[in-house]
Amino acid sequence: MMQPNRLGNSSIRFSQIASAIVLLCFSAVASAQSYRVLLSNDDGIESPRLHALQAALSQLQDVEVVVSAPNVNQSGSSQSSIGSITVDNFEQDGRFFGYAVHGRPADAVRFGIKELGKDQPFDIVVSGINRGANVGDVSHLSGTVGAAMEGLYHGLPAIAVSEDPDSENTAITAKFTADLVDRYRRLGAPSGTMISINVPAGPLKGVAVRPMGDSYLQTGSYEAVEQNGKSTEYERIRLIVNSENPTTDTYAYQQGYISVTPLKFDWTDFEMLDEVESWNLQID
Repeated sequence: MMQPNRLGNSSIRFSQIASAIVLLCFSAVASAQSYRVLLSNDDGIESPRLHALQAALSQLQDVEVVVSAPNVNQSGSSQSSIGSITVDNFEQDGRFFGYAVHGRPADAVRFGIKELGKDQPFDIVVSGINRGANVGDVSHLSGTVGAAMEGLYHGLPAIAVSEDPDSENTAITAKFTADLVDRYRRLGAPSGTMISINVPAGPLKGVAVRPMGDSYLQTGSYEAVEQNGKSTEYERIRLIVNSENPTTDTYAYQQGYISVTPLKFDWTDFEMLDEVESWNLQID
């Protein structure tokens, strides 16, 4: 009677074990190499636009999305911050969705980078989708832009994305942003630059890369609405102004184009440096 080939069986078992180890190692390396996206906003973690962007980003290959956003609306916060923060685990439809930070948008991003990313650093910060445009000078006031700038402050590339409050283009906005993130993943991201995307309502004419300019959202006046003793409550009356400068992001946005604007953290007016130096300012 033929004896079993013990060496052959052992070789087969060893080969199977070795293959399993290789697959496990490959899976671990692939997981470690996932492109990590820290997603935030300023409208709050319950914003449907944030959820739409999270869904679009999560469909990208080799991308991991972690949400760290304010627990409530923090619009107009710019890059302001508070001291200590409380963080809640936020669930959507019975499943964990992200971290709700009791603080400003910049706090949510900072918490994400320093705490959630301390073991596995993030590759990029994405902020949005904001309900309302952040073109031109309005960008300086925006919590959406402020959240992205906080990422830039910590050395990460960042994207801020906003759209018209009445827009029905949210799916397009989310896909457009996800495509840019995927480009960064494949080809690398620009260093020290934040990209601001603004998508108007209605039919889209195309994409316009423009510098920031104009102030479409302005304060017309203040109207007293209630007086109590020595205190008076005033309501700000805001005006929407149409841009007449075709070179700006505001004009492109108002004309139906997706405006794309690269922004830097440095606000220095380099053209004025020599002029100010010539003033020969002294300490008395």
